[in-house]
Amino acid sequence: MHNRSQIAKAIAEKTLKVQDSKQLAHAVAGYLLEENRVYELDSIMRDVLAYRAQHGHVEVSVVSAFPISSDVRDDVMAAVVQEYPNAASYNVNETIDPNVVGGLRIEFGGEELDLTVRAKLNKFKQLTAARKD
Repeated sequence: MHNRSQIAKAIAEKTLKVQDSKQLAHAVAGYLLEENRVYELDSIMRDVLAYRAQHGHVEVSVVSAFPISSDVRDDVMAAVVQEYPNAASYNVNETIDPNVVGGLRIEFGGEELDLTVRAKLNKFKQLTAARKD
């Protein structure tokens, strides 16, 4: 049996030519179903995306409550290009999720930057709960 990073590397190498993130997700899900390791989906996908980014294929996920403006999209791309200046390709996937309330959650290269209102509210709840203890 292979460990998670070996699996992620093997999947990433086989899918380096894949530009469609949905196709990539299907390939990963199919493998995990076949190997009965679905419980590792999130961590393996994170590792696969990090490996792909290191090898020039950067997948960016932007989640917001509302469609983002072209200025915000340009700012996100500028940050990604600054982080991965030599990438061969950049693929930005935008998702609308009203549950984030406002702000953005940006994921790329296996990293996440959560600037959503929902994340700030959750942090506030944690801080106030900690003070009560």
